[in-house]
Amino acid sequence: MRIAMWSGPRNLSTAMMYAFAQRPDFAVWDEPFYAAYLAASGIDHPMRDEVIAAGETDPAGVIARCLGPVPDGKEHFYQKHMTQHMLPEFPLEWLAEVTNVFLIRHPMRVVASYARKRQNPGADDLGFKRQFELFEAVRAMGQDPVVIDSADIRADPEGMLGALLEAVGIPSDEWLPNAGPQIMLQWPAGGIPEDGVWAPHWYGAVQRSTGFAGPEAPLPDLEGAAGELADGAMGYYEALSRSKLTL
Repeated sequence: MRIAMWSGPRNLSTAMMYAFAQRPDFAVWDEPFYAAYLAASGIDHPMRDEVIAAGETDPAGVIARCLGPVPDGKEHFYQKHMTQHMLPEFPLEWLAEVTNVFLIRHPMRVVASYARKRQNPGADDLGFKRQFELFEAVRAMGQDPVVIDSADIRADPEGMLGALLEAVGIPSDEWLPNAGPQIMLQWPAGGIPEDGVWAPHWYGAVQRSTGFAGPEAPLPDLEGAAGELADGAMGYYEALSRSKLTL
């Protein structure tokens, strides 16, 4: 199985990758299209040159790896994708050949977290609209994609991870010994070998962690441009939220 997990930035996406990396049956890949996105868009991101030098800049080459042999001979392949990396000119037909999951987070939390890492973000940086477009594209291909909310994962990691495994077709009676959701709840501090070269800028908190953080605090109070940015994303978040997994 190939799981394409689609989220915007600051969405618990790295912690989810770490969780799947703890499973002996899964290989993981960190943001496959990042280098291609930077090269094609010309956008200025932290560590831009390092990301491009370390990655595959041809979208066709990325897609071939996403659909090719699973690394290290593992049974399953977890791919941590950023929705904003899928530029309109990048092909989408390959999504029909993977199991697509959409990881969502309240826009106010995303904006507050992202702004601490990069100044003056815009709507395209956060990927909410593109996430909704990809969700609709996958549905048009005949899939019924899974949606999971980061707040629900933090409130009950074991329960929600178990529900996710079940939803994508890895039922509990097929889990490997010691490879159910329990093994996904903790990881060693310091990051994982599969972290992208950009990890020093973006992954500080999760690399210091050894598991999922507890339930989210109350929503932040955003004003001005930040509040407007969050408001503009709410419709997309709410549309996806109506399809989210529940226990």
